[in-house]
Amino acid sequence: QVQLNESGGGLVQPGGSLRLSCAASERTFSSYVVGWFRQAPGKEREFVARINWSGSSTVYADSVKGRFTISRDNAENTVHLQMNSLKPEDTSVYYCAARSSWSGGGYAYWGQGTQVTVSS
Repeated sequence: QVQLNESGGGLVQPGGSLRLSCAASERTFSSYVVGWFRQAPGKEREFVARINWSGSSTVYADSVKGRFTISRDNAENTVHLQMNSLKPEDTSVYYCAARSSWSGGGYAYWGQGTQVTVSS
């Protein structure tokens, strides 16, 4: 059982930056694909980004491409999401999740989420 804990959310002005972190309880975390998702009130959860076990492959949603960067530090059992040029429409609860396969399948482990609010 892998426990995930997100941190780093908060209130930021449009154009600002935040760095989210996803910390895992198990060292086996380094063998998992990790994804970030977000869900705004009244909307469906949407994919944001994912990263493979080594950090050599990443995928981004079109809505965040060029603004967000996903990275990982396996020595620290942590995955980060650097969010720059934030927009009000980025306001959501952000979740990290982990799964075994890069190419498909469900995410078996989820964190509790961290709130990101972009507002002036």
